[in-house]
Amino acid sequence: MIRRLIACAATLALVGIAAAQAPNTQRPDPRTLRLRGDRFKPLSYDEMTPAQKTMIEHLLSGPRAGANGPFNVLLRSPEMGDLAQQFGASTRFKSSVPSKLNELAIIITARHWTSQYEWQAHHRAALQAGLSPAIADAIAQGRRPSGMRKDEEAVYNFCSELLNTKQVSDAVFNAAKDAVGERGVVDLIGVMGWYNMVSMLLNTDRYPVPEGTEPELKPLK
Repeated sequence: MIRRLIACAATLALVGIAAAQAPNTQRPDPRTLRLRGDRFKPLSYDEMTPAQKTMIEHLLSGPRAGANGPFNVLLRSPEMGDLAQQFGASTRFKSSVPSKLNELAIIITARHWTSQYEWQAHHRAALQAGLSPAIADAIAQGRRPSGMRKDEEAVYNFCSELLNTKQVSDAVFNAAKDAVGERGVVDLIGVMGWYNMVSMLLNTDRYPVPEGTEPELKPLK
């Protein structure tokens, strides 16, 4: 019975993560929000300044279904945070890059930073978008995936090379451009930039994974 209750709690937590990644179809009431955090105290709506309330209201009126992730931290600098959440929504929901490839770029970034909450949320989003579990598992383990499609390999090479070497070779750039176009290359850089920032915010805060779940990424050697 205890194991069944634990399993149910974990399932509900993961459903909550998936819901947070889906486009928002009904605006939540900001007064009922329960933000989370560790080093940064979770704020209630009544504790927020006018600028913080503006940011959270803009956030909830956008495509997200909640305020999990880096937003409790970003409330500490609400003017920047408001611009950042709008940029993040654009990279997440309005990219020219197909969802599967966009999520691939996100989980590569999450693995680079060992950002546990980000990985949990977008690992599931990537699978839902059609990414092979074997590819995601290899990335989680710090290995180059085998069996990638041509467009997946182009995105993997581009993101990995840029993150790890801070440069992109002509061959890797041209393959990425062939796969997603020039706008797609810029959109990939944008989504990686946003999730690099998200990773830094979450890791600085030591943002917890949902109750009933465990961190999925092991430190890379």
